[in-house]
Amino acid sequence: MTAMTPGSNIPLSAVRVAVDVAAPVRLDVSGLLLTADGKVRSDDDFIFYNQPSGPGVTYRAGGGSAPDAIVVDTTAVPPGIEKIVVTASPDAAGQTFQGIEPTATVRNADDGAALATFTPPQLGGETALVVIEVYRRNGAWKARAVGQGYANGLAGIATDFGVSVEEPAAPPVPAAAAPVAPAAAPVDPRIAPPAPAAPPAPPAAPPAAAAGKINLDKGRVNLQKNQTVSLVKGGAPLLSQVKMGLGWEPAFRGKDIDLDASVIAYGPNRNHLDSCYFGKLSILNGAIKHSGDNLTGEGAGDDETIVVDLGRIPAEATGLVFTVNSFTGQKFSEVAKAYCRLIDAATGEELVRFDLTGAEPQTGVMMAKLIKQFTGEWEMTAMGEFVKSRTVRGMVKPAAKSL
Repeated sequence: MTAMTPGSNIPLSAVRVAVDVAAPVRLDVSGLLLTADGKVRSDDDFIFYNQPSGPGVTYRAGGGSAPDAIVVDTTAVPPGIEKIVVTASPDAAGQTFQGIEPTATVRNADDGAALATFTPPQLGGETALVVIEVYRRNGAWKARAVGQGYANGLAGIATDFGVSVEEPAAPPVPAAAAPVAPAAAPVDPRIAPPAPAAPPAPPAAPPAAAAGKINLDKGRVNLQKNQTVSLVKGGAPLLSQVKMGLGWEPAFRGKDIDLDASVIAYGPNRNHLDSCYFGKLSILNGAIKHSGDNLTGEGAGDDETIVVDLGRIPAEATGLVFTVNSFTGQKFSEVAKAYCRLIDAATGEELVRFDLTGAEPQTGVMMAKLIKQFTGEWEMTAMGEFVKSRTVRGMVKPAAKSL
């Protein structure tokens, strides 16, 4: 049996698999059938206890202390469905995963043999999770550990994947005036609870807000350390060329600072694919290119830039970590105004900025990371984590741990 980490995957040795999710509290487990664009075809592709079956996918109630499960018969999944995501949320309304450690187990659905387990790390205020996805790749089926959290429950997940989250029902009107409505599709009361008679419920939030993420719709985003922005604008992932600009100045009018900006590319298992730096200016078949070395840090504007063509990043590259190192051994306590910023390469518009504060006497820093989500969008997280390393080679292992 394999113990999975976020982003790792395994080939499925069984044609029928069950994914159950266990925790110290009762969880609701659901499944969504997604097409290649990461969306359901209709609400019929949302499988949960109130709509327990779909093409090739069924909900199985645990009963008692046994966990709920989603069962996938890969031979019966329609050709247009590329993946099935398995979600979990605490049964109690408003309860978060803080202090709750859920574990998903992928099993052979016919004999119950465990194929893999996955416990998502570092959970806090999330009220729902995408835990595991079962997906089709080159005609074969695999399972991938995900562990992406949502702050506003199953409604956030459902909306992200195109499920129509129903408005709360209006108060009943007198029978003589009431129109005859068609039968409604089954609705999970945890997603759309009945509204009180008064006051009327507010309108539903738009999809971007429902997902509980910062995106680019309101213009430039200034990040603080550990904050994340989704590179989505107008509801669509940003898939054009972007530049990561990195800059710095000598502190207290000191001597020139020779720092080196780099980007390290990783696969879904945190495996190192390649590094782009002053000694290797192009990687991933030209999808990532470095501007070249700056030996002083003097002058306004970016000292070094790295161009990333998000649309050309190969599928096996799912994580990029941007680092800066002091090859000559000067510490970051001798550096002022260090920052990184993401720029639209076509328009020059600054999209995201992170100003590094509180420098430490180390020779390396991980400035930011770009992580590709299973929905196809990229997310940028400000890091500002210092490391003792004068070269990009020494950053490979620390950066992998940060993913």
